[in-house]
Amino acid sequence: MTSPADADWLAQASAKLGAMKLGPQTEAIGRVEEVADGVAQISGLPGARLSELLHFSGGQYGFAQVLERGHIGCVLLDAPDDVGVGDTVRGTGDVVRVPVGPGLLGRVVDPLGRPLDGKGPIAAASHEPVERPAPEIIDRDLVTQPVQTGLLVVDTLFALGRGQRELIIGDRAIGKTTIALDTIISQKHSDIICVYVAVGQKTSSLRRAIAAIEEHGAPERCIVVAAPAAATPGLQWIAPFAGFTMAEYFRDRGQHALVVIDDLTKHAATHREIALLTRMPPGREAYPGDIFYVHARLLERAAKLSAEKGGGSLTALPIAETDAGNLSAYIPTNLISITDGQIVLDARLFHEGRKPAVDVGLSVSRVGGKTQARALREAADTLRLDYAQFLELEIFTRFGGMSDARVKDQLARGRQIRAILTQPRHAPLPLAEEVALVTAVQSGLLDAFTPDKLAAFRAGLGARLMRDAGAEVQMVATTGRLDEAKRAALLAVLQAYAKDCAG
Repeated sequence: MTSPADADWLAQASAKLGAMKLGPQTEAIGRVEEVADGVAQISGLPGARLSELLHFSGGQYGFAQVLERGHIGCVLLDAPDDVGVGDTVRGTGDVVRVPVGPGLLGRVVDPLGRPLDGKGPIAAASHEPVERPAPEIIDRDLVTQPVQTGLLVVDTLFALGRGQRELIIGDRAIGKTTIALDTIISQKHSDIICVYVAVGQKTSSLRRAIAAIEEHGAPERCIVVAAPAAATPGLQWIAPFAGFTMAEYFRDRGQHALVVIDDLTKHAATHREIALLTRMPPGREAYPGDIFYVHARLLERAAKLSAEKGGGSLTALPIAETDAGNLSAYIPTNLISITDGQIVLDARLFHEGRKPAVDVGLSVSRVGGKTQARALREAADTLRLDYAQFLELEIFTRFGGMSDARVKDQLARGRQIRAILTQPRHAPLPLAEEVALVTAVQSGLLDAFTPDKLAAFRAGLGARLMRDAGAEVQMVATTGRLDEAKRAALLAVLQAYAKDCAG
């Protein structure tokens, strides 16, 4: 005699059996015909779709990059040595997805979200596709809130806004990554979550970047996506897209995120490598014709969302490398046309010791003063014009002496502006100190200072402001503004401090 529990089980089993459709079932299976350099040529799978995730019999994965009659060009996401000719391949019906959520904060992961830091598995809120559509125009809002980089030359002359795409471009090893890392470090006390994506970098460079964030920044609010030079081309290709997907999780929930891509020149080279290996037709400089579209659809995902969509923002700082300062090369011109401005670094300035080596003539922010903190904008009202005039006068004075007192004053002021724009790495300034420094130099308080006295003035400025101008510092930090009374009080503190430093 069966028990009631057994009877229920038999009834459920009978219902399931009755619902089954008997008959032949088909399954599409492909085979690896050729594999080399991280790309596999696969026959079969006529129903495969572009960018579909494919599963190999050995457990490896790849995605369909090229669909041709009779074969598929598949980019491998795992070690190519484990994939052999004749291995079977099945379609998954899905695309490449990565984990997202707060569980990624403070972690170092590969572009598939697999941990690389030895801290255990990732607690993902969900898994989202690496390729996601950019926000619609109607879902975007004006870019008006600042991103403080802590770098005086950037915050005063080329202000960045939340939701902006600002390109950092220059020759090799002249401080591009340092500017990006200083921007991340500067968010230590802000509400911006940072994602650093390393594409094709040396392992030693990646370790230095992670160490800088851990030592000077807030690593618990950062995500590092690592696809170093030793990674497969597939992982290097999806890395920027994966980083954006991870950042979009926070943007879509009303928070603010910053993505640094280091760098897109190497990503373009990887795209060219994959295109040539999958037999796509080459174009200019052997890049495929879709290279502009690849980077445009990536960077268009940076946006400031409207209040109806939560008001979150995603800011992008892509990095590009030039050869001998050639900004007219193919990839640099593409990226300059896509982004909302560029910070151009000059090798000559770098070797002269003027760091950050920003070329103020070629650099621009197409958002500019709209996002700049009002107190800083008012303090630096004529700074760029004064500095540009100084650079011209300096060239002319090389041919002979200038006896005009006004010209001498301009030269003295310009030298002090250049001195305060020079800044050590990994030492971003708070907004209040930036306002105070610019106010001091524009008020002429530092015109007669020697380099040693100016260095002493800068070194003790923060402590002096906290001691004698606490209310003004608090007002700038919380509102970004200074009323007339507070501005006058700050100037009085700076005058007294400059007098003490002058001795």
